Amino acid sequence: MNSNIPLAERMRPDSLDRYIGQKHLVGPGGIIRNMVETGRVNSFILWGPPGVGKTTLAHILAKNIGVPFHTLSAVNSGVKDVREVLALCEKEGAGLFAKGRPILFIDEIHRFNKSQQDSLLSAVERGVVTLIGATTENPSFEVIRPLLSRAQVYTLKPLEADDLMQLFENAITTDPLLSQRQFDVREKEALLRFAGGDARKLLNILDLLEQSTPADRPVVISNENITNSLQQNPLAYDKDGEMHYDIISAFIKSVRGSDPDAAVYWLARMVEGGEDPAFIARRLVILAAEDIGLANPNALLLANATFDALNKIGWPEGRIILSECTIYLATSQKSNSAYLAIDKALACVRETGNLPVPLHLRNAPTKLMKDLGYHEGYQYSHDFANHYVDQQYLPDGVTDRRFWNAAENASEQKMAERMNFIRGKKD
Repeated sequence: MNSNIPLAERMRPDSLDRYIGQKHLVGPGGIIRNMVETGRVNSFILWGPPGVGKTTLAHILAKNIGVPFHTLSAVNSGVKDVREVLALCEKEGAGLFAKGRPILFIDEIHRFNKSQQDSLLSAVERGVVTLIGATTENPSFEVIRPLLSRAQVYTLKPLEADDLMQLFENAITTDPLLSQRQFDVREKEALLRFAGGDARKLLNILDLLEQSTPADRPVVISNENITNSLQQNPLAYDKDGEMHYDIISAFIKSVRGSDPDAAVYWLARMVEGGEDPAFIARRLVILAAEDIGLANPNALLLANATFDALNKIGWPEGRIILSECTIYLATSQKSNSAYLAIDKALACVRETGNLPVPLHLRNAPTKLMKDLGYHEGYQYSHDFANHYVDQQYLPDGVTDRRFWNAAENASEQKMAERMNFIRGKKD
């Protein structure tokens, strides 16, 4: 056994029976297991965090299906490479003696740009090739819609503690190199924490510990030994990956849900993970308008001031400004009436199309426009009591539509009362 081969590669399974995790896909009745057992594979994309078995599943399919199998990495492949392999697949899949439709596995397919993904589309549509993609990014954002509609998306999950422990036991008992070593297993908490559901990380940690321990001594598995050996932050946070979207989503939902403790916790996760402070500040500005809105208009002012202050103060002191704004927004009254109003209005516009502006509301800078009745009959609001006059402002056909409804908070109820008063509606 070549000791230069990383443990993660040495432990890569070649059958579903040795595959650990993702039971919803490879367990009895799972879709991937059914593909292997029947030998019939349709195009699909494997979506999940690093180290959960996406590439391994593709290799298992390659070994067990019995059709030509080709691999491309989106990191170092261009349109030319894609076209060349597709031309080869077309030859392999043609003729009386063809074994079946070739499979093309593209690792990190999210790194392909639109033109590269377009080059795959025709081949997938015509059945020249079965596409298997692997991505750590949300396919909804990173894969073009026509390609996504022709491939099922299967989600892979971080490995659970039991899965990681099974992997650990398999490694120290079945790997030709590790099985010759003595292990002193005292604690596993740090091993699981640093692995973070990633099989490759766990095996890399184990590989590091084995290589750094003299051959005449046992490999100690303890929290202290692992922490000292790694000397790194165990937090899993990819500023450009799925974790980025999950944590900002949790942050926003915590503020919206008026939980300042959870909101500050998720803020700390982003800060510690190296998130761009400007990104957090921008989301706070949006949140202030969408979720607090007219219930407390000062929230938008504070959020905008936070964004400006970050540019002036910088980091790390900017974390304090973000914390203040986060807590203020989380504890503020909430209203999404402005958000709902614009969405209702947009739906109306899409439904009714380009309704003409009422003549009395139109601008009339020329004589011809005046002769056509533009601006005629318009009443200037400030000439009337309470600066209000009852006249039509919506186009014909939608005059009965109402888009803004006051939320049940003091601020908006006061606005609604004022509108009712000036309109002479005492109810």
